[in-house]
Amino acid sequence: MARKTSLPQPAATASLIAQRCPLQPTLGLILGSGFGPVAEAVEVERAFAYRELPGFPVGAVSGHSGRLLLGRWHGVPLAVLQGRAHFYEGFTLEEVTFATRVLAALGVKTLLVTNAAGGINPKFRPGDFMALTDHINLMGANPLRGPEPVGLTRFVDLTRAYDPELHAALEKAAKSAGTKCREGVYLAVSGPSYETPAEIRAFSRLGADAVGMSTVPEVLVARQCGLRVAGLSCITNAAAGLGGKHQTVTHPEVLAQAKRRAKVATKLVGEFVKRLK
Repeated sequence: MARKTSLPQPAATASLIAQRCPLQPTLGLILGSGFGPVAEAVEVERAFAYRELPGFPVGAVSGHSGRLLLGRWHGVPLAVLQGRAHFYEGFTLEEVTFATRVLAALGVKTLLVTNAAGGINPKFRPGDFMALTDHINLMGANPLRGPEPVGLTRFVDLTRAYDPELHAALEKAAKSAGTKCREGVYLAVSGPSYETPAEIRAFSRLGADAVGMSTVPEVLVARQCGLRVAGLSCITNAAAGLGGKHQTVTHPEVLAQAKRRAKVATKLVGEFVKRLK
C-alpha cells in the first residue's frame, strides 16, 4: 500500500528554485527511461538533485538520474526533469506528479513527456519512436483524486490531452532528425511486473499501440494546470507474447535498447525544441 504523505505547496518549492536560479522556463521536459542522455545537450545554468528540493520524490530505478536542470536549448528556456519517480516504487501519485506541479508553478507552459514502452502494434519495431495521440489509464488510480486545488478543477477535459500542434511538431522534428516517428495510443499500467501475453492481447483489443508504467499521471496533472502536452515513446521491445515463443522481457534489455537510440532521441527532441522558439 502506498504510504500517506504530506507535501509542501508546489509554489513554495518553485519559489525556492527561482531564488537560486532566475531563469524562467517556458518548456518542460520529463526524461524517462533511456532519454536521460538528452539532457547533455542542454546549456545548463543550474542543476538541482531531487533530494535538495522539498516535495520531490527520490526514485531508485536504474536509468533515472534524479535531477532538475534549468537552462537553454536552441535559445529556448527550459526545465528538465532528468528521471522520474514511479507509482510502482511505492510513491503516491501525488508524490509522482509533484514535480509536474512545480514546473507549472515555475511558469512552464508546454510539456514534453517521454518514456520507454513495449510495442503492441504489430507494425512497431524495437527502436521506433511513437508520438502519443491519446492514452488509456489502467493504473488503477488517478492523481487528481482528493481535495480540489485552489483555482483548478478536478474535472479535467481530456478530449485533446495531447496537443495536435505539438504532435505535428514532433512528426516534423523526427523527419528533420532523419528518423521515423509513428503515432499511437499509450496504455499505462501500475507495474512493476511486465504484462502477460493475455493482458497484451486484451490491451490490443482496447486500442493500445504501446504499454508502459508512467507518463499518464504527469499528463493528467499537466492538463489540470493548463499546460500544453506532447508525448514521445521509444519502443524498446515487443510486448509480451509478440516477440516469439522464447521471448523474455527484462529491464536491462529495455535500457540497452533505449541507450542504442539515445543519439537519435537527442536529435529528435532537439529538433522539437527548435520549433518552440
